[in-house]
Amino acid sequence: MRLLATLLVLAVGCGSPSRGDDTGGGEPDACDGLECRRVNCAAKGLNPTSLSGTVFAPNGTLALYGATVYIPLGDTGAITPGATCSRCEANLPGGALVNVLSDPAGRFTLENVPVGRNIPLVIQIGKWRRQVSIPEVLECQDNTLPPTLTSLPKSKDEGDMPRIAMVTGGCDALECLIKKLGISPNEFTPSTGTGRIHMYAANGANHLVNNEMFGTATSLWGDLNKLKQYDIVMNSCECSQDAASKTQAMMDNMKAYADVGGRLFLSHYHHVWIAGERGVPTHAPAVWPGIATCQVDSTGGSTAVIDQVNNPRGPAFATWMVNVMGSTTLGTLPVSESKQSCTAVDLTKAERWVYYKQGSTDIPQNFQFLTPNEAPKDDRCGKVVFSDMHVSSSGGSSSPSTPFPMGCQNTPLSPQEKALAFMFFDIASCVGQIF
Repeated sequence: MRLLATLLVLAVGCGSPSRGDDTGGGEPDACDGLECRRVNCAAKGLNPTSLSGTVFAPNGTLALYGATVYIPLGDTGAITPGATCSRCEANLPGGALVNVLSDPAGRFTLENVPVGRNIPLVIQIGKWRRQVSIPEVLECQDNTLPPTLTSLPKSKDEGDMPRIAMVTGGCDALECLIKKLGISPNEFTPSTGTGRIHMYAANGANHLVNNEMFGTATSLWGDLNKLKQYDIVMNSCECSQDAASKTQAMMDNMKAYADVGGRLFLSHYHHVWIAGERGVPTHAPAVWPGIATCQVDSTGGSTAVIDQVNNPRGPAFATWMVNVMGSTTLGTLPVSESKQSCTAVDLTKAERWVYYKQGSTDIPQNFQFLTPNEAPKDDRCGKVVFSDMHVSSSGGSSSPSTPFPMGCQNTPLSPQEKALAFMFFDIASCVGQIF
């Protein structure tokens, strides 16, 4: 009788005898929560239960590479906004029953997932996080998810978003790119508002359509504590270096912000934050001038090369560009209205993303480095992205005379805008060992 009772307990366990690990081998010794809702499809001679789909930007159309997709075991916790040292960790928030990264086509497949109703799913890139509940997962088959469930949040009501400081400039319109990526207009507010994207004005758009005025760029750059409130700071090209408005104290602030885990996205003439003013190399942050040489002002070519040799993510980036129809030839990128500020980048200190061939010389167009750059690699947790590649004029313009978003165009993303979008989401991702 004791033996029979023992067998009955084992048979009931966490469910029917078909429950357990899809790798076969029968029942696990114990299970808890969602683990008890997995079905041993292999024991039935069937395919594993899976969830599949494509991770998209908030617009639901641009597929994204490198997103973490997982089924959490518990509470994922809150995300704290502001500059923090967020390196990639083995343990995902809440723990993961199964997890995977989206591939260069944005696709993912999670196998051996729980079955039944209301299965939780997390999609995350850095502080971009969408948490959804799958209405029902059917056993021993693939369950394909629609873009409505696999797109990053358009607003803070849909999920977590990084807090971004967007500085407008008269010769670029990075704010229009962010709008094209599907972010809700309600998330663009002055720094006194509740949006996740706080607008600051250099010499670009300085107010919203409701006449709310933006704070000044110098009020942001000049206040380290204010900078630290943001996960990402984006500076659009101002048509000149305008070094007079960028004091040494401001440059020190920007480096200090990046060194504690902040993320900087710098467009064209904002190379001044890295290499200093042309002709005045002492007017610059410490350390950074040794990373790149940016002392020219010229135009670039019409076809750029994606670096697949010196950049660990270069091959994935090149493949992604083909998949999202940004490149027609693997490894090349058509660019309009291109600029050239930098003539060289130290590849031992930075990743080169895109460059031009000028005879036998490679001219950097986009590059990224980790901070503090002078620290051991495992101690770096901030990111700085520089791009000589603008949001093209077909994407929009930024001017004090035109309220945001009236200067933005509702045109499809251009190839270079897609490349910039890749970098926009990549800069938000956690920092790992990339060199």
